[in-house]
Amino acid sequence: MDREFLDGYIALAEGEKDPRNLLLAFAIARVLLIEFDVTHHVEHLFNITFCYFPITFRPPPDDPYGITTEDLKKALRDCLSATPAFGLLAVPLFLEKLTAGSPVTKRDTLQTLSICFPIYGALVARNNAKKLWNAFKLEIFQPTDIETENLALKATQALIQTIYSATDVFSKDEEIEGLAKDACEECIRILKEPEKSQAKPAIKVLSAFVSTTPSVSKFTLAQAIPHLVGIFLNRDEVQNRAPTLQLLSDLVEAARDSKLDDSNPEEIPLAPYKDEVLGAFTVGLKNTSTCVHAIAGLNGLVSTPGLLTDEELGFVVHNLNEVLTGGAAEENEDVSDAIINLLTNISSSAPRHVSQTTLPLLFNSLPDRAPPRKAEPDRLKYWRTLSFLKRLCLQPDLFEMLVVRLSTKLDLVCFGTKADGITEVDSEPGAAYAHSILRTLADVIAKKVDLGHSDVVKYLDRMVPKLYNLHIYSALVSQGDYVIASDPRLVSVSAEIVTLVVQTLPAQRQESFLASLLAAYIEGEATRIAQGQQKIPEDRKFAPFDLSAPTVQKNLVLLFSAGLIALHKDVALPVDNESVFLERLLDWSINQTESVFQRDAVFHALASLLNKRADVYSTFLTDRSDHFWSSQVANASLQTETRKKAISAWTWMTKALLVRGHNLAQSFTDRFFELFDDPDMNWEAARAIGKIVSPDKILTKKNHAVAKFLFAQKFSNAMLPRIIEGAKSSSQSRLQNAYLVALTSLIKSIPKTAYAHEMLTVRLNIRTRRTALMRLP
Repeated sequence: MDREFLDGYIALAEGEKDPRNLLLAFAIARVLLIEFDVTHHVEHLFNITFCYFPITFRPPPDDPYGITTEDLKKALRDCLSATPAFGLLAVPLFLEKLTAGSPVTKRDTLQTLSICFPIYGALVARNNAKKLWNAFKLEIFQPTDIETENLALKATQALIQTIYSATDVFSKDEEIEGLAKDACEECIRILKEPEKSQAKPAIKVLSAFVSTTPSVSKFTLAQAIPHLVGIFLNRDEVQNRAPTLQLLSDLVEAARDSKLDDSNPEEIPLAPYKDEVLGAFTVGLKNTSTCVHAIAGLNGLVSTPGLLTDEELGFVVHNLNEVLTGGAAEENEDVSDAIINLLTNISSSAPRHVSQTTLPLLFNSLPDRAPPRKAEPDRLKYWRTLSFLKRLCLQPDLFEMLVVRLSTKLDLVCFGTKADGITEVDSEPGAAYAHSILRTLADVIAKKVDLGHSDVVKYLDRMVPKLYNLHIYSALVSQGDYVIASDPRLVSVSAEIVTLVVQTLPAQRQESFLASLLAAYIEGEATRIAQGQQKIPEDRKFAPFDLSAPTVQKNLVLLFSAGLIALHKDVALPVDNESVFLERLLDWSINQTESVFQRDAVFHALASLLNKRADVYSTFLTDRSDHFWSSQVANASLQTETRKKAISAWTWMTKALLVRGHNLAQSFTDRFFELFDDPDMNWEAARAIGKIVSPDKILTKKNHAVAKFLFAQKFSNAMLPRIIEGAKSSSQSRLQNAYLVALTSLIKSIPKTAYAHEMLTVRLNIRTRRTALMRLP
């Protein structure tokens, strides 16, 4: 049909308003523009499409078709960018929209132009370059908002890339011509006053040019870098060194981030200016006002692949060390943070320089003895140093050095001569220092585990035995006196480290570790798990589960639990009967523990074992659990405190089953409702309903727990209606209050989305019970 079809279609499509039809019309128009000979219909096709620009459609609230504004905008852009023939018609109209349009229209226009420039071609772009640049730079140099400014910069990049081919090559003596040269020179003139507000948008333009084409990038850097370095080194411009260095660092970072696909991969844009830029940033390190900008610039150089030699990286590290150990870093936290970030960056590619120069400086600044209580500046200094080490020592070689040096410091703090001013009574500074050292090791190894570092496994032999030795030795020699390493706060952090290391072990290595752990804690063979500088005394008995065991030994049950909670589900306990062993642990937790610290340790181990090996503990879960409930939880003749312990144990067991979706989880949960009428235990039982699904750090995928998807949501869907109905139907105030406590506990423990559908009912119930709640203690 040829022209007859196109004439007919144009007449039909003109004036369409329905968004469903417009999506189709834009798609049809794009096909026509690409596949048909539209030589005699360009203007008509342009008119029936551009008349919709910019799209202002807003879908109605209950739109059944799901057509969004963005859908229409994209379809229209695809159409307007379908043919180079639209260029002459579209660009003048786009310029009008930029001049007189609203901020929304301007953003839409800038996005559309960025897409259209490559299609419209170099001739259209070149002929309109000056007008377009004048419109773009208005949004860059006098921005109304950051989004429009960024879109104007992207549109400028697209314009430059369209005008200058990526294959254009210019010699050093041949200058680039046209818009790139004019705009670049305009920005350079502005940069003669780097302290003025216009300098920042000017450097943004130059930075955008660096990521366009190889020829424009080289020309821009050749003009801008010598200019900025010259200003920095000019003695008459000393007062402007800080803003100048900031501009230079921004340009260096842009050059680092530029990805010019058609450029020679062996060419590094910054290479010709490396020495002068490195020199300027090095000088900038020495001054407080320029230090942060110099570090940012050095980071740009360091993170540019292949730019700096190994010797130059060592030079950078040397200068950073001087600043880090000088007064400037201590006085300015931003400076020290920036230096550590840069050193961390360097350590990822060249750890040798950091390990040989930076780390020794930091380790030597750590005291061998804890500063006295009144020496606050000294305490602040070691906290600061440890925070630096925590961030620096992630790489395997650096972490190994960290473990060796901090383990030595830990031994000195825990077993060395007491520092002046610290008496037998006042050992808190030593405990605080030891805690900070252990916390540093725990935080670094946690980060390494998250990053999947394979070297963590080897610290089962290099660090874990020393930690057990540290605490077991201290517990055995304490003789009732306070020993730093027997402090429960330190034991808790060491337990975190043990769990983190055990997480990373394959099942076979976990089995051998588990055998040594049980030999130490059950058979009393402490040396099977504890090895270190301090020798375990042979004449002292290590038996933390004995009835007569001292508190310091019972506290070390946390280290026992730490070795269990991260086991794989197929790792069996090396005991004759696992159910009997679990029952003994449960009995010990209720009848022999002396603190929440000890009880929680056993509860965590119980929950972890039950969660992973519920099938092995079938006898325990049926026969023995019924006996435990009736004799320990529901037995009103027992002391209230004993029953509370038992409820906590039952809560963790229920949680272990619920997380894995075990069929006994519901019956275990139902038991709590039996206590809602118990005057001594109703609140404890009610609170437990929420605790069952509250987030925890034990039953997690990292610890190899068996966890079903959306178990918390499923639980809340079952429990919420039951609790609300129970509150409504109960005639006794005690029962009503228990249900209300259960409701409060549950909604605090689950995501809001899990109970959003019940919010109206929940609110009404809470309002009707508010008076009762206010009467509760």
